[in-house]
Amino acid sequence: MARTAKPEEFAAKRNAILESARRLILTKGYEEMSIQDVLADLQISGGAFHHYFDSRGALLEALIQRIEEESSAPLLPIVHDPRLNAIQKLQAFLLALDRLRVERQREVIVALRVLYTDANAVVRQRVDDAIREQRAPWLSEIVRQGVQEGVFTTPFPDQAGHVLMALLQAMGDAHARILLSITHEVNRLSLVEQIVATHAAFAEAIERVLGAPANSFQRADAEAVSPWITALEER
Repeated sequence: MARTAKPEEFAAKRNAILESARRLILTKGYEEMSIQDVLADLQISGGAFHHYFDSRGALLEALIQRIEEESSAPLLPIVHDPRLNAIQKLQAFLLALDRLRVERQREVIVALRVLYTDANAVVRQRVDDAIREQRAPWLSEIVRQGVQEGVFTTPFPDQAGHVLMALLQAMGDAHARILLSITHEVNRLSLVEQIVATHAAFAEAIERVLGAPANSFQRADAEAVSPWITALEER
């Protein structure tokens, strides 16, 4: 009679497979990663793998779900905090995303170099889609509160979350491509200025979409951007 794994053992082994897949995607790329790579990394059998995941695609879906869960932890309390007005909530939401990136700076830098390759185009798009669908309703909830408070004037609060996510993801993409353009020949000050200006342009666009007062949301400055340039130069 086959032994049934305890829930904690099942979760631990499943997590080990997910972490292996994350490492392999960040080194080889999803298109180049095979189930055999995961088996070799963990020294497990194909039968053991398929006890947890039906396919490589199912593994990717679970990994994306893990990313969603990790990113939602600091954001949902902000959305539901009754002490904050809408502008405070949206500012706190954006700052929480910045803190997540800073706390995981090393992983983010590695991910940038790998995700913006053809081998990971599918992963990047799938993650973007999942994150957009997860966060858009939260942002719309904040916008509806802002309309009720009279600080936002958009006539489309229910759609505003998707619009804001489109802007935030476009801003992130623009920042990533600027950072990845770093070479010894590129002027450091020019890169910092590009990122600061890009952030300011998107922040203004968000304010205009919401009908929020000018300068409602914090802009990035050179002090915040420079450590990212340094970290990328060092790698």
